[in-house]
Amino acid sequence: MTGAPPVLIGCSHGTDSVAGRVAIRSILSAVRVARPDLDVREAFVDVQDPKVFDVVGDAVAGGGAAVVVPLLLSLGFHVRTDIMSAVLDRAAAAADVLGPDPRLVEILVDRLIAAGAGPNDAVVLAAAGSKDPRAAEAVEAVAAGLRAVWRGGPITVGYGAGTTPRVPDAVAAARAAGAPRVVVGSYLLAPGYFHDRVLEAGADVVSAPLAPDDRLTPIVLDRYAAATDRAVVAPED
Repeated sequence: MTGAPPVLIGCSHGTDSVAGRVAIRSILSAVRVARPDLDVREAFVDVQDPKVFDVVGDAVAGGGAAVVVPLLLSLGFHVRTDIMSAVLDRAAAAADVLGPDPRLVEILVDRLIAAGAGPNDAVVLAAAGSKDPRAAEAVEAVAAGLRAVWRGGPITVGYGAGTTPRVPDAVAAARAAGAPRVVVGSYLLAPGYFHDRVLEAGADVVSAPLAPDDRLTPIVLDRYAAATDRAVVAPED
């Protein structure tokens, strides 16, 4: 491609949580610092404005191009529908979601340590969940990565929606298996609705979400870079 690089549009779900909004904005603020040459914009699929369809339209007006980086950890309805619809037949491309990625596992480990998780604790990795089976596969990949480096008790997975087991059931199962303490590792990007539900799931300890964290910045930029060649001007009829 020639000329200015594609606009980087960081697209998250959207939330009513003030802390969640701050956490998501911290990711894009860090991206702007790391790449001051890029036009970095924010978009949402629900709850907040501006919506991703409109942001992409503004970015490509006048011959520009855009890459939408989902600020989401796994595939699901909003990626398949909202984001893909926003880039369809435009000079735009949808990048891959942020997970799975070994750098996310590194952040999870640090969050568990900060929460006080110990070697005798059972860990439930709590993800938002989706009906898309690829989302569960991605979460399981992260769980496998966590098992490879975590020097502690058993690690299982629970979901907030879309598939099973749900987080409260996973916590109850870990407790029934004899764990003296159950720690939930929050595999969520920011505070908000799902994290609030995780806090109510019956665990002894819940770790903080992944953002803010400087290690998210290179993940976003890697996803953007991998998609830029696909953000080409759509051919005219």
